[in-house]
Amino acid sequence: MSPARFADSQHSPSVHSIGVEDDGIRPGSSEHASPLTQSTNMRVDGHMDEGALQDVDAHSRLLQSYDHDPGCGSKVCSHGTFSPRPAMRRSYMSFDSQNGFRRSYRPSIGQVVGGGLESLGQNTGDSTPLGDGKGKRMSTTQWLARRHGVKNPRTIRNRENIEGRRLMEYLTNRWSYLQGDLIAALTMASFYIPMSLSYASNLGHLPPINGLYSFVFSPLVYALLGTCPQMVVGPEAAGSLLVGTVVRSSVDKGHSGDLDDYTNARIAGVVTGMAGAVIFIAGLTRLGFLDNVLSRPFLRGFISAIGFVIFMDQLIPEMGLVQRANEVGSVNHGSSVDKLVFLLENVGYAHRLTCGVAFGSFAIIMVCRELKKRLQPRYPAVAYVPDRFIVVALSAVLTWGFGWDQQGLRILGNVQSNTGSPFPFHWPFLPSYMNHVREAMSTSFLIALLGFFESSVAAKSIGGGEGKHGDGVQGMSLSANRELIALGVANLVGGCFMALPAFGGYGRSKVNASTGGKTPMSSVFLSLITVICVLFLLPYFYYIPRSVLSAMISVVAYSLIEEAPHDIAFFIHIRGFSELTLMTLIFAATIFYSLSLGIALGVGLSLLSVIRHATKPRIQILGKVPGTTDQFENAEANPHSLEFIEGCLIVKIPEPLTFANTGDLKNRLRRLELYGTTAVHPALPRVRAPEHNQNIIFDVHGVTGLDGSGTQVLTEIVDSYISRGARVFFCRVPSETSQVYGMFQRSGIVDKVGGPGHFVKSVEEALRMADLEDFSDL
Repeated sequence: MSPARFADSQHSPSVHSIGVEDDGIRPGSSEHASPLTQSTNMRVDGHMDEGALQDVDAHSRLLQSYDHDPGCGSKVCSHGTFSPRPAMRRSYMSFDSQNGFRRSYRPSIGQVVGGGLESLGQNTGDSTPLGDGKGKRMSTTQWLARRHGVKNPRTIRNRENIEGRRLMEYLTNRWSYLQGDLIAALTMASFYIPMSLSYASNLGHLPPINGLYSFVFSPLVYALLGTCPQMVVGPEAAGSLLVGTVVRSSVDKGHSGDLDDYTNARIAGVVTGMAGAVIFIAGLTRLGFLDNVLSRPFLRGFISAIGFVIFMDQLIPEMGLVQRANEVGSVNHGSSVDKLVFLLENVGYAHRLTCGVAFGSFAIIMVCRELKKRLQPRYPAVAYVPDRFIVVALSAVLTWGFGWDQQGLRILGNVQSNTGSPFPFHWPFLPSYMNHVREAMSTSFLIALLGFFESSVAAKSIGGGEGKHGDGVQGMSLSANRELIALGVANLVGGCFMALPAFGGYGRSKVNASTGGKTPMSSVFLSLITVICVLFLLPYFYYIPRSVLSAMISVVAYSLIEEAPHDIAFFIHIRGFSELTLMTLIFAATIFYSLSLGIALGVGLSLLSVIRHATKPRIQILGKVPGTTDQFENAEANPHSLEFIEGCLIVKIPEPLTFANTGDLKNRLRRLELYGTTAVHPALPRVRAPEHNQNIIFDVHGVTGLDGSGTQVLTEIVDSYISRGARVFFCRVPSETSQVYGMFQRSGIVDKVGGPGHFVKSVEEALRMADLEDFSDL
């Protein structure tokens, strides 16, 4: 501030050191005040003498209204991070007026015993650990366990991870669930066992029995380790298609052949095992937040593209053009556009019987699907009708009765293991398969990420025992990290038996919940039913038409695409053109080129978006709301409706400072100094006078974390301002026990700016301190 401002105030009455009000933020006595504040003459109650205020000119009108106690520069504050301190009694580690500036308030033993958790429960996230009275640091969990008499608190986490206790609860107390779980398992088996055959043979390019293995092992493992009682894991269309791309790539490179079912199954086991290993390691390292890495536009664009790819792939067997495609050669390994062109050019070669069976099955399933959707709200029992099982069984009977297989209709044929054992075990990580491991690395990672995302959506939608789908096992809370471990173990086991990747599916889990499944026993029953199919019912799969299985997959492909118009309309409505562009790019890359390019483009753009968001500084220059003395808002958002304080640059930092977002912090601050905004091109000549940067006020209320790189950059910024003769103030800094203030002390920032007196509780108080120092300099 300009020294001339106080030219008329040199003969004002002497005043005393700054005092403290009842908030305990400012020093309560002169011994707690900094040398700077002791040298500024003010009354003990924290207010300037009226004589001094009368001598201050109009530029210092901010000094005339400091009789209140704002939490952020506002009496009634509701704008952004300028939030007031709660008007309630103090909790653990709050401030005490009797302890002075930046001293923590600790309740007495009597307060803790008498007040119970109310004294400490409001600060379970405090950075200072609790103690046991003997100098030993304790976590919040350990303290609560000791407080409430929980024995062996170290075993709590282990007990949480052993979800098999739900089965014991079922076996001992919940026999009433038996009927619902068994009916749900039978219903799911009628729907999804034929689907698993389709996924393996048509999408994964594997023997059909490998699709059944996914329902033999994965639901059983998840039932023991998972945290969502009603979710059922199994193979999905997207994961099966991605396995098929790895198998096709291996065929193209000569590592296997189209008819080499055993080697292709081993490759699928490697992909599934690697996906399981990725998820399992992510669970051990507590990376449950990974499902948030992929953006919604990427997922919608990629999943819609997968639906289109699947639909185009299935049209070839549905029209009986498999032999024609093999003769052409390049069609099976081409893009979806290539296949569409092939279909248009060879529609005259279509097999009529195959087309009739396939399109008839597709129409029946779609009609039943729509009827169920309309009738189920009024007649819930409609969900029990196994329409897809009826279509598959009826088509097999008709094929056997009328000899359609002799008329050119391709059938499933013998479904059996190539090794002679019903459940062959093969470790997927043998050294001889390292070439497949390298090829499948990126695809396995994407399968893991997409599978975990879909499982998370299903688990959150279905919920635990307290969810909306009934009275299942109570008290089970969802845990993303335990879900990762459960899914990882399930796929590791499945990889050992060359199964397709298995994850939770929303549609499958919803069928389970709506048909009576309430506990993990429905998954156990589903595994047992699949085992019975593998051991005793495989011969009855002989006459199932492959075109019917393709029609079932086409229904799934349609379901993957049908949600895209809603999302597109939503983004158009909100003018989210960047999201629409991302969706279009991923969809086009997948359709016109390959899944691999769509994967690489989508993941790359999503990661770039995350990095750009994380590394962009969000500092703001604050201006005063006209007609007030204590309200400050973002001046860049309202440049014409706010007032700038003469001689002051008020900068708000609303986020933690780390290595990621401090790289450009100096340049952003420099733009604020020169132009008063960060949105201007740096080639513009200076428009903000240097005298407006004599007092730099940092509002660091949003700086909840500070790492070494951020501290170093902030120290260099402070040194730069000090060397230019500017004063630096910090307001709303966390408590002295916090990690942020500790970094300020150890880096020397506290001493460089003038001691603790330059760390105040509000922007308003920092302005007063700046005026007082200007006045004292005169």
